[in-house]
Amino acid sequence: MGTADHRDSNAKTLLTPAIEAKNISHSFGAVQALVSANISVSAGEVKAIVGDNGAGKSTLLKVLSGLVIPDKGEIFIDGKSISFSSPVDALKSGIQTVYQDLALIDTMSATQNVFVGREQLSSNWILGKLGVVNDRHMHQEAIKALSDLGIKIPSLNATVRSMSGGQRQCLAIARAMLFGHKVIILDEPTAALGVHESAQVLSVVDQLRSKGLAILIVSHNMQHVFKITDSITVMRLGASVASRKTNETSPEEIVGLITGAISG
Repeated sequence: MGTADHRDSNAKTLLTPAIEAKNISHSFGAVQALVSANISVSAGEVKAIVGDNGAGKSTLLKVLSGLVIPDKGEIFIDGKSISFSSPVDALKSGIQTVYQDLALIDTMSATQNVFVGREQLSSNWILGKLGVVNDRHMHQEAIKALSDLGIKIPSLNATVRSMSGGQRQCLAIARAMLFGHKVIILDEPTAALGVHESAQVLSVVDQLRSKGLAILIVSHNMQHVFKITDSITVMRLGASVASRKTNETSPEEIVGLITGAISG
């Protein structure tokens, strides 16, 4: 099923948002980073946040990830008001964020990186008590997660250092999918990647959408935004100034909204 078909089918199912932020405001000292910002993403939807540097994209992403506690506003998960006091709260709510630095450990294998911090102990009671991990089960789970997303990595036993940028990005996304059951947030997922690797990452995002996850992408790449998303929220000076369905707008309009040449 192509992207256009996904959009048609998803339009019928976008009811209560998987995640929604209303009237989010936050200041860093005298700097007003967010001003009554709003955004919502539904299950099976890919939404982009776009805007110039300093528009508030990263701060809003951090609020949704539990890294920043907003001064004002509400966050809803499946229509239920919820507050995050730390990233752990966001993780428990099913939100996984893949940042630009990916947080991968170069000297570890693909499998070890997928489960780092979440190692599964041996099912044997004694071995489990001794802290022995179940390498075989984790390896199988990693294979399944990568296979489900159509990700091809030569060897899960190879260190991450030996992987290409696209493979590393896809590995980080697979890890997010494995532990995020509602929302995946991707911070510039195709930054610094070549054409082939970018296409690989966009294909993985499409697979996430088909699994019914809500996907939020922060990106400066307008070509990729229009290729993969269902909708776009434009931010300027800390506020969400406009929201458009991707197939009902154009790059020219979005750029105009970003710069302020066009009002929302």
